[in-house]
Amino acid sequence: MRGRDIEAVGELAGEGSNVVTTLVRDMHAGIAGRVFGAIGPSSKPTQVIHDGIARTVYGTVDHGLRGATKAGGVLASQVWGRGDDEGLDSRGRVAGALAAVNGIYGHQLASHRNGLALTMQIRQHGSVVPLSDESLSAAFPEATGRVAVFVHGWCLTERSWWRLPREGDTRSYGQRLAENLGFTPIYLRYNTGLHISQNGQMLAGMLERLQRLWPVPIDELVLVGHSMGGLVARSASFYGMQQHHWWTAAVRHVVCLGSPHLGADLEKGVNVAAWALGRLPETRALAGFLNRRSPGVKDLRYGAVIEEDWRDGDPDEFLRDRCHEVPFLPSAAYHFVATTVASPALGRLVGDCLVRSYSATGTGRSRHIPFEADHGLTLTGLHHFDLLNHPQIYAKLREWVANAPKQIAAGR
Repeated sequence: MRGRDIEAVGELAGEGSNVVTTLVRDMHAGIAGRVFGAIGPSSKPTQVIHDGIARTVYGTVDHGLRGATKAGGVLASQVWGRGDDEGLDSRGRVAGALAAVNGIYGHQLASHRNGLALTMQIRQHGSVVPLSDESLSAAFPEATGRVAVFVHGWCLTERSWWRLPREGDTRSYGQRLAENLGFTPIYLRYNTGLHISQNGQMLAGMLERLQRLWPVPIDELVLVGHSMGGLVARSASFYGMQQHHWWTAAVRHVVCLGSPHLGADLEKGVNVAAWALGRLPETRALAGFLNRRSPGVKDLRYGAVIEEDWRDGDPDEFLRDRCHEVPFLPSAAYHFVATTVASPALGRLVGDCLVRSYSATGTGRSRHIPFEADHGLTLTGLHHFDLLNHPQIYAKLREWVANAPKQIAAGR
């Protein structure tokens, strides 16, 4: 294992111990506060002494644990670290675990410059492809002018696109688009704990550089996003258009597979739980623990894709939708795929277990994402992760990308 990865693991352990120490400290304070409050003013001198001792003890424990884990990481890196080993982010199951940690806590890893914080990268066969003309030419020796960019969902990596389907062809969507239609697939990995708008802006900048450095001129660009990835693709399209990026003119299709355009119920449920727990001093610490989750997952509450959706609000306010409508690229057709795990009656209630159909199709009571009806696909009997590889979805995806949008075909 690389030495810097061992050090980063030690730092992460220290951050984890801080989370636990803070939770215990705040629960202790909440319970003690209730007791002292019940006794009344006569308990004030005792409370002052108690609180001072508690702060000292918890502060000492926290400082000691964080210092010990960091020192242990440095020592272990010197003993067992190897500079020539592959990174943890290149090891299948470990990479998946790191992606999950980043999805929940990635903003903190990034702010603390922890070595395990993911950055937005192009990946091929588990390795990073640097954004340079030499690296791109070497990684894509048969590059074509038709490029499909695949953007994974929350807590996942680019490896999710190789999920084995329930039946049929086991090749990924990218492999089949390459063989059937001459597309060159590009797979991203990114920190899903950051705001969707941050990842959208980074993707917009990456695509601008990619267009300049790609071995051949890019004539056609397709963005395919699963879950959060669809929101990141929409965000990137918006920022690319806003910043007059050249790549936006090459986009022909944006495909969103099970994306929570109007929000995800699980995140709304956590928001409600944290709000309720915050009402009582004894459980306020649990609310604080829940509210430490990443901005990325909080953006999923109502599908926030631009900065204006979150910038001026309290990220933990009770079920308030601040999201704005974001225009589509005029050159592209936008598509949705929604599914439910059961028949229509139950399906409307549970959706695909993570995203309900109204959100995936963008048809809400007060908000509406302007998908055209014939640009969507709704299925029954599939869960959220079946969308990553399914024969019916690939058939529709191939049908969509094989044809230029009407406005392009008409010369508009």
